[in-house]
Amino acid sequence: MVKRKVAVIGSINMDMVTSTDHVPAQGETVMGKGFKTVPGGKGANQAVAAARLGADVRMIGRVGDDAFGELLKQGLQDEGVCVDHVEPVTHCSSGVATILLSDGDNRIIVTAGANEYVNEAFLSTCEEVIADSDIVLIQLEIPLKAVEYAIALCKKHQVPVILNPAPAQKLSQQTYENSTWITPNESEQAQLFANTNVHLKEKLIVTQGAAGVMWTENGVEQRIAGHRVMPVDTTGAGDTFNGALAVALASGKLMREAVMYANAAAALSVQSFGAQGGMPSNEEVAAFLLERQ
Repeated sequence: MVKRKVAVIGSINMDMVTSTDHVPAQGETVMGKGFKTVPGGKGANQAVAAARLGADVRMIGRVGDDAFGELLKQGLQDEGVCVDHVEPVTHCSSGVATILLSDGDNRIIVTAGANEYVNEAFLSTCEEVIADSDIVLIQLEIPLKAVEYAIALCKKHQVPVILNPAPAQKLSQQTYENSTWITPNESEQAQLFANTNVHLKEKLIVTQGAAGVMWTENGVEQRIAGHRVMPVDTTGAGDTFNGALAVALASGKLMREAVMYANAAAALSVQSFGAQGGMPSNEEVAAFLLERQ
């Protein structure tokens, strides 16, 4: 595929993961089994996915002026993501997710930190890079007014935009109308788009986990099945799907081909630990699709 310019606007977090045999009750202290820090945030994850698939990716977001901020920015650079528009926020922590794993279950606390400063004023300084992109990818882990402003900028410059409405939060009807494509999972689709008009339904590309993907073209429902794989960690599947879809659509693929490509990338991603750990290369996706023909 031709190398295309993909701008990703969104969150950049450090995931702090502690595993334990016993979840502490209030006031209780227990011993943990393991601890690791893993780069995350839906924006950063989708940027890494697109970069590994060969796109020219520009990340637009904020980090804190702390040690995590430096690590997160360097990690994106190491993945080939342009971080010229990732700016530190003075006297502010980076976004973090504190994750407690026990007996196959998890409890998560997300602290937005510097992600709260991905606001309209900041995005106005990034208008040129947005206008120069082949496609823009955005999620809902930054302030909603900033999301609506970013999508309006895309509309102004006639740049196609994929809105990944996660975590599910309702936006204005105009923002949905201004989005080129919207990629909810089944739960988000039920919460946000259960009773939607025909025009908006044509924008939806609904991911259904192992069941595959559903969308509508010319009033006709389309569907492709999921791939049978042995999952290790499904955390980054949705982010991989969105990054891959952005790359495929920016490269001129028709919708069915683009969805098949993104679905294959997501299937590959769940076979390793961590949201970014198993994100595949373009060559790996091509080989996987060839095997599954």
